[in-house]
Amino acid sequence: MTEYSDKHLQAVLQRAKTVAVVGVSMNPVRPSYYVARYLGLKGYRVIPVNPGHAGKMLFGETVRASLSDIDAPVDMVDIFRRSEAVPPIVDEALEMFPDLQTIWMQIGVQHAEAAAKAEARGVTVIQNRCPKIEYQRLFGELRFGGFATGIISSKL
Repeated sequence: MTEYSDKHLQAVLQRAKTVAVVGVSMNPVRPSYYVARYLGLKGYRVIPVNPGHAGKMLFGETVRASLSDIDAPVDMVDIFRRSEAVPPIVDEALEMFPDLQTIWMQIGVQHAEAAAKAEARGVTVIQNRCPKIEYQRLFGELRFGGFATGIISSKL
């Protein structure tokens, strides 16, 4: 797994407010569905992106066919697609969102060239990680499940 400091991941998760989830599923047992749902429950505005479900409602938002169909600023693009599909998604994100802060590639998703392109534009790139897992680990929620998070806190 790619290494990122806890402080870095925490900063990325704290600064994002609107997340476009590319490849979101309408099926509640799919990881893309429950990660997007979780982020919404944590206060993020989640904009679902999936051409196969465009026009449907999910988490109070209309599913968009592509990032180009989003008419609001996006802080983070979370990619639930295969690694080979990443370059055009990154290109579209960089074109559509001039203030984009983060490209986040899910567990198993990596693309060095696309990451380098985004980073050259000043966008933070996280690869091969899950924002739901990192949020739970960094903000103390995994402790409730008996996991040792390595984070010391007085929160219960």
